Amino acid sequence: MPSSSTTTMHAIGVPQYGPADNLQSREIPRPAAPTGRQMRVEIKAVSVNPIDIKVRAGTYDDPPDYYDRVQGLTKTEGGDDATNNKIHVMGYDGAGVVRELGPDVKRFRVGDEVYFLASPVLQGTYAEELVVDERHAGHKPRSLDFVQAAAMPLTYGTAYESLVDRLGIQPNEKAGILIINGGGGMGSVASQIARRILKLPVVITTASRPETAAFSRDVGGATHVVNHREDIVRQIRDLDLPGDVPLKYACITSRTEQYIAPIGEVLAPFGRVCSIVQARFDMYGTQFMSKSLSFAWCWIATGPYHGYANDREEKHHEWYEELAALLDQGVIKCHLTQRRKLTLENIREAHKATEAGKGVGKTALGVDEPGEQQAFC
Repeated sequence: MPSSSTTTMHAIGVPQYGPADNLQSREIPRPAAPTGRQMRVEIKAVSVNPIDIKVRAGTYDDPPDYYDRVQGLTKTEGGDDATNNKIHVMGYDGAGVVRELGPDVKRFRVGDEVYFLASPVLQGTYAEELVVDERHAGHKPRSLDFVQAAAMPLTYGTAYESLVDRLGIQPNEKAGILIINGGGGMGSVASQIARRILKLPVVITTASRPETAAFSRDVGGATHVVNHREDIVRQIRDLDLPGDVPLKYACITSRTEQYIAPIGEVLAPFGRVCSIVQARFDMYGTQFMSKSLSFAWCWIATGPYHGYANDREEKHHEWYEELAALLDQGVIKCHLTQRRKLTLENIREAHKATEAGKGVGKTALGVDEPGEQQAFC
């Protein structure tokens, strides 16, 4: 049930960074009227990603100045209750209905159903309303409901940018790719892009449990699955891979450090590696130099965070419009595995489950899911 106030709304976030129990439900000011290419969206569903957990814990370090940029969102030390009644609202995936347009919006209309990627340095999607940049939104796939749609933007955008923009994979290329953590949200989408859009003949993923291995094959489309808790190099060398298909690419969606050396062993000379996870590691003593391997990072927020310098402003919108068609055609499968009502208790539980690292696919939460508790409370 929406807030009865015209100036405030319900939202879930943290007044201070720390454990999941720090998450609180509060009434905060509604977004100001959208400007430029912004749209005011009524939130219908959100999903939970590892970035949500890191931001909430106070450990997010992809940009070194991140907490300087968002310091005004949380409470300050001391001061009265009015001063301290602030929360940083997490949530970077969302789906909902456009309620108001900024003067420069050209791709959407009031009433459109959309799915989108929220800004990492503004208030997030765990709120009744959000101002969204149209460049990071697409029309919701017709075949998906709001909860399913909310599971897609962050993982698909990151995976596509990693494979196409950063690794430079060409469609129908005669090459193979190794994707670390194929049972997770990002990995299961990256393997689908590699296999079903780029049509690589060899897509190897890693998974350590029967259920994640099965998910990586059935939903992700992996051609081979190896166990990342065992010797990856030996397992890959024991695979019956085509002799004329070099293992040219690797995409790391988990802790980067532990995979640098084995990737250096199994990748073909002149191969390319991309990671989406911040890390400290040393390539010295690995095969990276002897094989002339290239390494790249991928952070989906790089463009807007740095003012779109050296970047295409419209690319995420284009990808989400293309993704909607691919989902409606059944080429790409939604990787949602758990759905819950969008309440404080369920957000806390989703954070704890994601933090434990035992999930499969994605968890998303919807305003209209079954449950007696009021949404956002």
